[in-house]
Amino acid sequence: MELYGLLNYALFMGVFIGIYALLALGLNIQWGFAGLFNAGIAGFFAVGAYTSAILTSAAAEGRIGGFELPVIVGWFGAMGAAALIAWPIGKICLRFRSDYLAIATIGIAEIIRLVIKSEAELTNSARGITGLPRPFGDLDYMASQAAYLGIVLVVLAIAYVLVERQFNAPWGRMMRAIRDNEDAARAMGKNIEYRRLEAFIFGAALMGLGGALFAHFNRSITPEAIDPMVATFLVWIMLILGGSGNNRGAILGAAVVWIIWSVSEIATDQLPHEYAVKAKYIRLFLIGLLLQLVLRFRPEGILPEPLRGDLRHTKEGNRS
Repeated sequence: MELYGLLNYALFMGVFIGIYALLALGLNIQWGFAGLFNAGIAGFFAVGAYTSAILTSAAAEGRIGGFELPVIVGWFGAMGAAALIAWPIGKICLRFRSDYLAIATIGIAEIIRLVIKSEAELTNSARGITGLPRPFGDLDYMASQAAYLGIVLVVLAIAYVLVERQFNAPWGRMMRAIRDNEDAARAMGKNIEYRRLEAFIFGAALMGLGGALFAHFNRSITPEAIDPMVATFLVWIMLILGGSGNNRGAILGAAVVWIIWSVSEIATDQLPHEYAVKAKYIRLFLIGLLLQLVLRFRPEGILPEPLRGDLRHTKEGNRS
């Protein structure tokens, strides 16, 4: 029985690592490729989760939606809705830089969260939307968990391959050139604003997909799930720890941070109740301490961004 519980928890962690890896990949497109400081990840996560929930859930009195469409339609709808929301936000906010862009995106994410909490006809307000279908949800609990983990890993693998191809394509090189020297890229005739908007929209679409996967895994979505601490702050730490500008680093960072986050929760739950509540703040301390150590001793992350010059010299050295 204990082995069964450990295996089930491992599957649970695997699903969440895959979902957070998608969010980290989306942020890597925005920050790692284009240098866009998006602090409103939770907003796009919420748009994707609720869009898929509305499209795939059963009809409910007093609420718009209940179209009972296939889950795959909900996931594509989540990506489309997040991208559609990102377009006007990007048009308005991408003129800002650094801290100002972060403040603007935080404000927009809070607006989205408050709308979700108050719009009963669309999102069922604080009660959220429940009874969402889960692929292979009719299987036994363990089999259902394993099947959903397989789906998440397939989606993550597809996303990784597509993003990695863009990273190594002329588009990726152009985005890094814009990130590193905007004036030089503009002098070469690049449309800086349009390309930044592209990166912002692509990243937001992946964040929306992550929200949809989360909602269907839990079979529900409520405003409490859109906590900026876990839907924005943790994702940033994952990317910084793993290595900004490196897609493999983003996935590795998601795995490392989520394992620490989950294991620390198990450890604090073993304490007496009066200490367990206070000890939960240790989780934030551990994550923050890990981030500080990485920034101090390895600011480029565990897997730094690959530099083409370094790769070329390495290959030449190997040949010689």
